[in-house]
Amino acid sequence: MRAAIATGDYHKMGETFVNRHIEHLFGGDTVIVVGRSNGDDPYGKPLFMRRRRFGPADRALLPYFTLRNALVHATSRVPFGQGKHELREFLRTQRVEVILAEFGTQALAVAPLGAEMGLPVFSYFRGTDASKHLRSRRIRRAYRLMMPHLAGIVSVSQFLLDNLAAAGVTHPNAHVIPSGVDVRRFRPGDKRPGSCLAVGRFVEKKAPLTTLRSFAEATRDHPEARLDFVGDGPLLAPAQRLAEDLGVAEKVTFHGARPHEFVRKQLESAQYFLQHSVTAKDGNTEGLPTAIQEAMAAGCITVSTRHAGIPEAIDEGETGFLVPEGDAPGFTTAIARAFAISDPAAMAVRARSVAETRFDNDRLLARLEDVIRSTVRA
Repeated sequence: MRAAIATGDYHKMGETFVNRHIEHLFGGDTVIVVGRSNGDDPYGKPLFMRRRRFGPADRALLPYFTLRNALVHATSRVPFGQGKHELREFLRTQRVEVILAEFGTQALAVAPLGAEMGLPVFSYFRGTDASKHLRSRRIRRAYRLMMPHLAGIVSVSQFLLDNLAAAGVTHPNAHVIPSGVDVRRFRPGDKRPGSCLAVGRFVEKKAPLTTLRSFAEATRDHPEARLDFVGDGPLLAPAQRLAEDLGVAEKVTFHGARPHEFVRKQLESAQYFLQHSVTAKDGNTEGLPTAIQEAMAAGCITVSTRHAGIPEAIDEGETGFLVPEGDAPGFTTAIARAFAISDPAAMAVRARSVAETRFDNDRLLARLEDVIRSTVRA
């Protein structure tokens, strides 16, 4: 089955879930529909760019279609004129049989045309598109209007489906399929006792300053403890200053943004994975963090928060420890509990086993294909 993968920006190294679909969905029989392209296409796929300069005819039509699309679809993302004609011809000449929009906001752009062409369209909701964006009344209305045009929706967590439902956005053909992890590539290695790892952007949603403070306090009596941060962002410099102020600069390493392979090697040897995810002031949440799934596959004991889909991955006291988001003292206590485990190797084995059972991305990819095929057959 030939699929068009619709996404916003291509190619982005960090969007491993999108790239995996482009490379492997239906045996790699895929083409790409993007908003913008940085010119890097490692998979050599046929590619269509939606965003382009309007010609004279489309500039003349722009006021009419801006108003029409706002009234009919509640979004300006829907292509019209020459852009719509060219996208239609691309999908036809490439013999596309199904469209998978990797985010709800991208589905807004392709769902109406897919419905016109008789192409089934599926939308994958992953985080921001089913949390922060739902604060916009316009987006809520656009999603509700889009649902009849879709053959089905998929979410990385039940939490996001519940978020959508609370906003009146539902679909009878809805499924929870996490992004997953390559459990053959992410495997446990020789663990360094007392080693902790935190991976992610230094932004409000990841609460890196809370992670740093709790680590410093919880490991005060553990001179062997070390914390590696991987990532960058606006809170990186404040975190570096805080490490100095807390007197733990020699125990904490800030690696900055690094390639995925570097993260894999760090997870291989890390004993604990720390991630204090919180809901940002603008409503932005996680879906189900890929980094936590990777950490479990690598046999890391996770200390995190009861946030978004994380409780759907971590079994409290069995594969890790969870506290309410924003509970800094509780997070400190949870890290201390993790360091006090009598048999950390046994918990690491359980985490690996759960990753193999729930988050093997080969199995999850097959589930997604089954959902699409069965829907199309029906």
